[in-house]
Amino acid sequence: MGHARKYKIHFATAAFTAISLAIITAFRPYLIIQTVDKYIKTKDAEGLLEYSLFIFSILIIEVLLHLSFIYIANWLGQHIIKDIRTQLFNHVIRFKMSYFDKSSVGQMVTRVVSDVETIAQFFGQGLFMIVSDLLKMLVIATCMIYIDWKLALISFGVLPILIYATKVFQKSIKVAFQQVRTQVANLNGFVQERVTGMKIVQLFGREKIEYNKFVKINEIHKKAHIKTVWYFSIFYPIAEILSSVAVGLIVWYGGVQAAFEGSVTTGEVVGFIMMSEMLFRPLRQIADKFTTLQMGMVAGDRVFEIMDTRESISKEGNIQLEELRGSIQFKDVYFSYVKGEAVLKGISLDVHPGETVAIVGATGAGKSTIINLINRFYEIDSGRITIDNESIENYTLDSLRNHVAVVLQDVFLFSDSIYNNITLKNKNISLETVQEAAKKIGIHDFIMSLPNDYNYNVKERGSMLSSGQRQLIAFLRAYVSNPSILILDEATSSIDSHSEQMIQYATDTITKNRTSIIIAHRLATIKKVDKIIVMDKGLIVEQGNHNQLLEKENGFYRNLFEKQFIEASLLL
Repeated sequence: MGHARKYKIHFATAAFTAISLAIITAFRPYLIIQTVDKYIKTKDAEGLLEYSLFIFSILIIEVLLHLSFIYIANWLGQHIIKDIRTQLFNHVIRFKMSYFDKSSVGQMVTRVVSDVETIAQFFGQGLFMIVSDLLKMLVIATCMIYIDWKLALISFGVLPILIYATKVFQKSIKVAFQQVRTQVANLNGFVQERVTGMKIVQLFGREKIEYNKFVKINEIHKKAHIKTVWYFSIFYPIAEILSSVAVGLIVWYGGVQAAFEGSVTTGEVVGFIMMSEMLFRPLRQIADKFTTLQMGMVAGDRVFEIMDTRESISKEGNIQLEELRGSIQFKDVYFSYVKGEAVLKGISLDVHPGETVAIVGATGAGKSTIINLINRFYEIDSGRITIDNESIENYTLDSLRNHVAVVLQDVFLFSDSIYNNITLKNKNISLETVQEAAKKIGIHDFIMSLPNDYNYNVKERGSMLSSGQRQLIAFLRAYVSNPSILILDEATSSIDSHSEQMIQYATDTITKNRTSIIIAHRLATIKKVDKIIVMDKGLIVEQGNHNQLLEKENGFYRNLFEKQFIEASLLL
């Protein structure tokens, strides 16, 4: 409801329309009573025609009020969920990587898209409709008591039972819908993961196994929905029976009074039958709309659970980086992805401005972790990381990351043009700038050979390009951002020799005159770097240039290099 404050005028208009609608709807049965008693019983044809036209005009006003109310309520709902979805997405994109490491993508998509859409119904079909119906019931009940309190009490006789049944239904349906939303998220997560990993599913012949898993999940999803259907199938017949009983009592008591005692008119009996329907129908509909309200509240709980999650970087600095020399220093840094399982164990290293440093080591040594920490994707357990002698915690995240460019081993490209994937829609980077940069690092001809050249759509995750071509695009993306610090994470580990030559040329070009960190798998590619840092099991075991490290007897780097050299010789 706090999100509705922004739209006070529309909220007030919806409330005013709901009140007006309740009054004019309750006024209709009174007009019917007058029609029967004053014009039909007296056979006043001329008066009946005039009064019928008056009733028709009232109905037109009621229709217009209905139209306005439904439009405004849904307009308000859609604007509120637009605000919630924007706020939610802005919140999520600032989470630490650790949150995404342990969260299901399918469930996240369900929260941001499906659950937020359900919240719209909270306003459009739930809250305002319930308030409107309750107002109608209140006005109609007041009119019934005013016209004939005895007949009104007979009509109200079944209300306590119906209200109790509605309360039981509401509690049961809330639990059922919580199960439904949970199963929807599970289903989305399963499908998203299998579609993303379809190549693995088919390569290992797991189609039947995954199909059987899907059948089980789908069955659980179906059962959760059927439980809600079961509650509806019980409640609605009960509500209909009680409504019919109320009408029967009105006909019996009112008919007796009208026929034998004259204390009730024929018009009042007709009017009470109509008002009874108008009293009970909203109550039945309220149960249905309460379901919508419950769904919106359940979805709201799930959405606001994420909104209330505090997974952002805790220490957001206030220093805006304008220029960066590029010196990096780690001082006794400890870090663990899982508490108690240290990945970095008190490492210390220095990278000077303009220096090119390579980090090597076995898988799991902690090489990529260093990159993640420089970009502040994760927060360290203890120690200190500085850039230009200032703790990175004191820099604003945006300005820090604007000065650091990373080329990952697994390049992610969006389903968009090559140009947009390079600039990431940064309006300050023109096509001419991109083309000039592409020529400098030697990949302009490759891009021009593609259909539509820089406007070529690479499709989802860059599936229309080879891994080497995606790497080249990533290099160009990093280059045009003009970073002060460049990080290459095993950028040549899984590509062909032709692409490797192009990437090696691109590497030599973009690392000139800027601090560069290269995480290398192929040691032959880092012979010319200024310094090599060798890591093993979260510790730095050796440092030096290529020649210095090769001179060490039984050195860690020397053993790695000789092993790769022998493997390369065997392949030849």
